Amino acid sequence: MNFRVTRKFTFEAGHRIAGHESKCRHFHGHSYKLHITVKGVLDDLGRVIDFGALKALVEPWVNERLDHVTLLDRADEEGRRAMREVRGQPVYLLPYPPTAENIARHLAEDVLPDLLPAEVELLRVTVQETEKCQATVQR
Repeated sequence: MNFRVTRKFTFEAGHRIAGHESKCRHFHGHSYKLHITVKGVLDDLGRVIDFGALKALVEPWVNERLDHVTLLDRADEEGRRAMREVRGQPVYLLPYPPTAENIARHLAEDVLPDLLPAEVELLRVTVQETEKCQATVQR
């Protein structure tokens, strides 16, 4: 049997999608919800991974790097220049535009493999921007 567990995290962040055809090209923010799903075999207590252990592995990274920052594409020179004008403004640079899809992709490809223990397999990362909009990357 395969078991899957999901842990939800939240963070507040601003972003803009440079070149977007609509209002998302402007700086704005979201109350993001992040859902991380892993699978594995049950341990002696009947868990894939303790939810508290998953929180301890992921939440500090999210809080230190994504919470209350501005997410920008490394290639967005105009956005980066604007953020430098605001003293102390924390910025997190992604290798591509900070859409929900790309945030999920970055977490799944570049971040979570280094944070999660070998005995669990990352299955899915969902980034929810609003109550109506979310994106999922699945392995």
